[in-house]
Amino acid sequence: MQFSEKDQDQILAQGISPEQIDHQLHYFVHGFPYLNVIKAATIGDGIVRVPDDQLSNYIHRFDAAAHERDLVKFVPASGAATRMFKSLFAALDGKSDKSTDEVFARMADFAFYDDLKAVMDSKGVNLDEAVAANDRVTVLRFLLTDEGLDYGSLPKGLLKFHRYLDGPRTPVEEHLVEGAAYANSDGTVRIHFTVSPEHRDRFEALIDHEKADYEAWLGVTFDVTFSEQKKSTDTISVDMANEPFRNGDGTLLFRPAGHGALIENLNDIDADLVFIKNIDNVVPDAIKETTVTYKKVLAAVLLDAQQQIARLQGLLDGDAGVSDGYLAEADDLLRRTLFTLPPDGFDTLTKAEKLDYYRRKLNRPVRACGMVQNVGEPGGGPFWARNQDGSVSLQVVESAQIDLTNPDQKAIFDEATHFNPVDLVCGLKDYHGRKYNLPDFRDPLTGFITAKSKDGKDLKAQELPGLWNGAMADWNTIFVEVPLITFNPVKTVNDLLRKEHQPED
Repeated sequence: MQFSEKDQDQILAQGISPEQIDHQLHYFVHGFPYLNVIKAATIGDGIVRVPDDQLSNYIHRFDAAAHERDLVKFVPASGAATRMFKSLFAALDGKSDKSTDEVFARMADFAFYDDLKAVMDSKGVNLDEAVAANDRVTVLRFLLTDEGLDYGSLPKGLLKFHRYLDGPRTPVEEHLVEGAAYANSDGTVRIHFTVSPEHRDRFEALIDHEKADYEAWLGVTFDVTFSEQKKSTDTISVDMANEPFRNGDGTLLFRPAGHGALIENLNDIDADLVFIKNIDNVVPDAIKETTVTYKKVLAAVLLDAQQQIARLQGLLDGDAGVSDGYLAEADDLLRRTLFTLPPDGFDTLTKAEKLDYYRRKLNRPVRACGMVQNVGEPGGGPFWARNQDGSVSLQVVESAQIDLTNPDQKAIFDEATHFNPVDLVCGLKDYHGRKYNLPDFRDPLTGFITAKSKDGKDLKAQELPGLWNGAMADWNTIFVEVPLITFNPVKTVNDLLRKEHQPED
């Protein structure tokens, strides 16, 4: 592909190398290969179930170790709430449905009710009278557009989600409260939000306004930081003939490459353990306890694994000859604890080749991923999959990564009993305390091609390997079952009316 000098200047300003552009164009033409899943991970075969009578032991182990670790809670929070209000935008155009009926029947149950009423009062319109008169267009104009609250264009993190006696809370505030319960290292709670540049000021203003009150209430000090997806992680777009898509002014069109781009933001975090959870998966205080319990359980599982890995690495990295017994221990740890099986023909390798394999597999970031029972929600499923080096390990796999036209692969996909609700604890340092360079452990062949449009023209866009999918494909991975109550995302505005998001009677 030949680019003009102007194109090359634009690519350079974007922070992308010509080699990266070539790779992206290659994937548009040739596509990404499907992942070869071997079987679904299930309880006892890839998913660990912690017995209830052991929960307190895991919690105690984590609490005892927390003060010795640098902890961070990492929250992807850049997503706009537009899709959350899809049905209401349709109603704004006169196309109401049952979900819209529920919204208007229970308007007073929303945490944003008082704000909506106030902004309408300021314009001389009474909310309750408008609802009673079924004047839906007027109410929705004030809720969704910049005529009022502008909820239709704000990110979810800034919306009022939950009602309390002392006032409503946004998801950002709920993450502060939740983070204080488990991401607390000697009284300091570090939380990092990834946000969109156009809304960063509002996130910062919210923290500035509320932080002191939450610190006084919870008895902690919050260290809250923000970052944005880097321009260098954007990907080029192409037309339907796989030629670079041009804007009206002739410039190349680059688009944000999905949540997989956030591996760069995560890589900038200096911490021992990082808890990852989406911005909209929060609940009121009354049901936070289970979430906190299992976050600590995941962290304890991770710390146990790291301790075992460090011991074996010390034995395998020694200057003295490595005994067959140590190799057997490493093999057992990888198979039974880290769920990693060697490639076919492994038994025929020399001792030196086996040692190299064990060293490589142990010297990787570690993650413990919560898995909830599958109840039909979209999300990455837990599978055993074959890697490029022939080994087999646990992977969080999206449906788009599996060839569902292949009956055998479709049958395996249908056998999944659990899915990952973006509930991860990550260990980012090796046993010497050195940070891993996380992009080195990404599988570049696990990206996605998506159909989009701009200015009425169809185009193809490319997403990088997902943050908890291909971007972490070469991590040591442990799946742990967590209760379904820990997964309460708000995908539509009606979800806020579910009992899990409403105050107790």
